[in-house]
Parts: sequence; structure tokens; C-alpha cells
Amino acid sequence: MSYETTILLLFVVASFVAVLAKRMQLPYTIALVAVGLLLGSTHLLHPPRLTQELLYAVFLPPLIFEAAIHLRSSDLLKDLWPIVTLVIPGVVVSTLVTAAVMIPASVHFAQMTSITWPVGILFGAAVAATDPVAVVSIFKRLGAPRRLRLLIESESLLNDGTSIVVFILALHYIQGSLGTPEAAIVDFFRIVGLGLLVGLLVGLATDAVMRHVDDAMITITLTTVAAYGSFLIADRLGVSGVMSTVMAGLVCGERSFSSTLFPSIRLATESFWEYIAFAMNSLIFLLMGFSVNLAILWELWPIVLIAYLSVLAARVLVVSGTWALFWPTRYRFPFNWSMILVWGGLRGALSMVLALSIPDSFALKEVIVALVFGVVLLSIFIQGLTMKRALKILGLASPATALKEYERIKTEISLLHNTLDTLERLHSRRFLSKETLESLKEEYQSRIDELTKALDELQPDREILTAEETLRIKRRMIMEEKSALLEMYQSGTISYDVYETLKNELDNRLFELENMGA
Repeated sequence: MSYETTILLLFVVASFVAVLAKRMQLPYTIALVAVGLLLGSTHLLHPPRLTQELLYAVFLPPLIFEAAIHLRSSDLLKDLWPIVTLVIPGVVVSTLVTAAVMIPASVHFAQMTSITWPVGILFGAAVAATDPVAVVSIFKRLGAPRRLRLLIESESLLNDGTSIVVFILALHYIQGSLGTPEAAIVDFFRIVGLGLLVGLLVGLATDAVMRHVDDAMITITLTTVAAYGSFLIADRLGVSGVMSTVMAGLVCGERSFSSTLFPSIRLATESFWEYIAFAMNSLIFLLMGFSVNLAILWELWPIVLIAYLSVLAARVLVVSGTWALFWPTRYRFPFNWSMILVWGGLRGALSMVLALSIPDSFALKEVIVALVFGVVLLSIFIQGLTMKRALKILGLASPATALKEYERIKTEISLLHNTLDTLERLHSRRFLSKETLESLKEEYQSRIDELTKALDELQPDREILTAEETLRIKRRMIMEEKSALLEMYQSGTISYDVYETLKNELDNRLFELENMGA
């Protein structure tokens, strides 16, 4: 069977799994891995092997770019230092702690003496990057706090590049091609920093062109070139392609998607990237299932379990340390968030591909690959399948989820009233005749009456309803105060010092609210 036919069949399988997972209320990506494992064990299909080249050339650039264009610099700046801590020192510490736990535990429980410090660090770097795709949809569905979602997504987006650099440096050390520790640190910041610079230049260039484009197809093409081009240029220059694509996506999302593009073009472009992310994730998680050798995993299950526990222990230390470090500051977050940050730190395809990229000449490659694959599978199935319950136990599932129907009807009534107001304005300006106005008003009013009756029949929990509405109104009022404050400053009514002082106070109030709800 040709690769083209196999890929087509994989899309058919992915579509079927998507429908089934939605009906069973299972995380889609977890269902894909399970189906991939099942199909891989039957050997009915022979899809392309998941390799580093395939991931870098096809999958990684669009997935990173799609995630980056939806992040805003204002959101990143709110939690800049916690994110930076998790992404750079956090990845390094996670790598070292994983190795420190793994090495003695593998000797004591599995009598495996071949896992030395260099090997342990290589393994730790491979599993340092988090991939929360499997749990983000649960977060959104259960109404987890928005800031918590942004922390997890931002960390995952940025720590890919850090973990790749650490992995490469560890591999160079094992191969004897790494210089002094000082040179390794310089290399680390050179690879990351120049990667960000390449992405910045590509993003600015793409934005400059898109400002003069009013065609959705051209805009989609330009963003595609930015996604793959930023990665390719950085990779060819020997710097971080991941960081380059992240920066290109952030720049395009902040400058073009937020303000420059026409709404219709923006909608078409975002729809395109949402589909690309769906397609890429579908294929990559299915291929993960096909790539796992269950026989080897079964033979090494004691050491696989030890590896998983060592990774989890490292995650606990890094996240709890970050929580403790920032608790006295304005960047603090609740302790139950740290527990979700630990449990939501799933490992994914990047870890598997890093393991596969180890040269065949490395004697322990098969062991490292098996350990990484085992950790990825355990994190996906154990943590992914229990995330929903964890959110509810820790009180992070918003009570608003129980009010979904009430909120939907209320919103629809509000929109219809806005439509009636618009019709009145059109009539007052002679754009609508009186007869047409009355006919349309009757139609919309009839729908309002139906929805109002349905709303009255609902009986939501009044305490929960009041708390949720109060939270949202407070947030809206703060945003309106910030808008009015900015207008006063721009018109010269108040000085910059007064503006900055009051703006900081409003930001702190908004920050506190975002710690409370979605």
C-alpha cells in the first residue's frame, strides 16, 4: 500500500476517532494514541515512520505557529518571569533531577548499571518538554481559570526549544564534541537567542507584507511561508528553529491578526490554521501509537515505571519551586494551580522524536527510546485520563459549566435586542421602510419571547449564578475603567505618573480576579 493511500486512511481513522471521542467525552488525542497502538499491533497499515526529519519538515512548524498566533504579548508579560523560570532553568533542573532520580533507582530496582550520568541527562532532556494538547480541551470545557490555561500553554510552547537545545548539548557531550561548560552555556544562549532574532525578522517582514494585502488566500500563503520559513532558516543557520517559529507566530498574531487584517480575512486565516493544527495533531498522535514497540516496553516495564516516576518527581520539584519562588511577588498563583501544572505536564511527540534522533551507533539507543516511549504513554493515559477528575477535586472546574444553557439563552436574547436596536437606527436614517421594520421586529420579537420563556423555565443554582455573574461583571468593569483611563491620559486630562499608578492598581485587581475564575 502506498504512503498516499495510508495517509488518506489515517485521516479517515482520525475523523472516526474524533466523532467517537466526542460522544464518549474522551480527550481526542488520547483516543488517537490508543487507536494507533491497536492498529500498530495488528500491522494492517504501514504508515511513514515517525522520525526527526518528518517532525521537523512537516509537523512541528505549523503546530508551533498555530499555537503562537493565538497568544498575546500582554498575556505573556503578565506571567513573564514564572514562564521564563519554567522554560529555561526549569527545563535544566528537570533534566538534572530526572537523571539524579533515575540513575540510583534503576540500579536498585532493576539492576541496570548502564544508565550513567551522561545517559541519564540525555534521557532527562528528551522528556523535559511538556505537551498539554491532550488536556487543554478539558481545561476549556470545564472552564478552568484562563490564566492557568495560559501558563500551561505558554510554558509548553516555549520549553520545546529549550529541551531540544539541552538534548543536543547532552548528545554532543556523549559524543565527545562538546567543549567546556562555559562554552556550552554560551552555545545555549546563542542557539536560543539567535533563533528568536530570526523569528522576529521573519515575523516583521511577513507583517509588513500582510499590511498591504486584502486577499485571504495570499494571507494564508504568507503565514504558511512564515511558519515553515522561520523554522527552515533558523535550522540552516544552526540555531533553534522552534524558537524562531514561536517568535514569528507571536509577531504575526500580535501585529497582523489583532489589528491589521480585515475580519473576513482573519476568520479565513484562523480557520485554516485551526484545521492544520487538527490535521497535524491527528496524524502525529496516530503515528505515535504506531511507533511504540509494546514487546520491548513489556520487557523493560520496571525501568519504564521508574523512569516515569523520576520524570514526575522532577516536575513536582520544578513546579513547586516556581510556586514558592513567586508566592511573595505579584506573579504568585494558588497552590492548587501548581498541582495541576504538575499533573498537566504530559509528554508528547517531541520527546519521542528526540529519542529516535539518537544515532544508531549509540549502544543504549534502544533502551532510551523504550524508556521515553513508555514515559510518554504513561503520562498520556494516566495523567490525561484523570485530568478532568483532578480539576474537579481541586475546585478548578468552573461552576459556570453547569450554567451553560442558561448563559447561551441569555446571550442569544441580548444579541436579538441589539438587532432590534440596529433596525430602529436604520429606520430613523431612512434605510428601512416602516412596513419592513414592523415585519422584521415582529419576527425577532417572537424569537425573543420564545427564548425568554425558556429562560424562565430554567432553574440554575442561584448562588453559583450570582457568584459567576459578579466575577464577570467585575472583570468587565475593570476593563472599561482601563479604557477610560487610557482615553483620559491620551487627551491630556491626567499626567503620565497618575495614569501609570492607576493602571497598575487596575492591573493588580484584574490579576486577582483571573486567579479566581476563567
